[in-house]
Amino acid sequence: MIPGFRYIVDDITAAVAFYRELGFEDVGPRAGGFAMLEGHGLRLMLNTPGAGGAGQAADDGKVPSPGGWSRIQLEVADVDQELRRLSEAGARVRTSRIDGRGGAQAVIEDPAGNPVELFAPA
Repeated sequence: MIPGFRYIVDDITAAVAFYRELGFEDVGPRAGGFAMLEGHGLRLMLNTPGAGGAGQAADDGKVPSPGGWSRIQLEVADVDQELRRLSEAGARVRTSRIDGRGGAQAVIEDPAGNPVELFAPA
């Protein structure tokens, strides 16, 4: 079994390009508002609002939308170097480097505003 997660995005093409920069590979199928990628031992499924099963409205009528603060964490060797590389590639920085007990972290956003944490253990 491959652990997976799903993000709701506004633009499948932009999201796939972003996650490829983070080391994910597009493994298809890509249909309508859906794409599947794998990397870092994870499966990532992307849906646009209203597309596929996961993009459909909930029982209360709310349609899923991107954003929030729940996020995946990708371990990197050097937060500053990776933050610089991804910023130059067009990633938006939500929080610059923060040093904590366990290491350093920074949070970037995918093109739809979903957060991704870059983490380097101490």
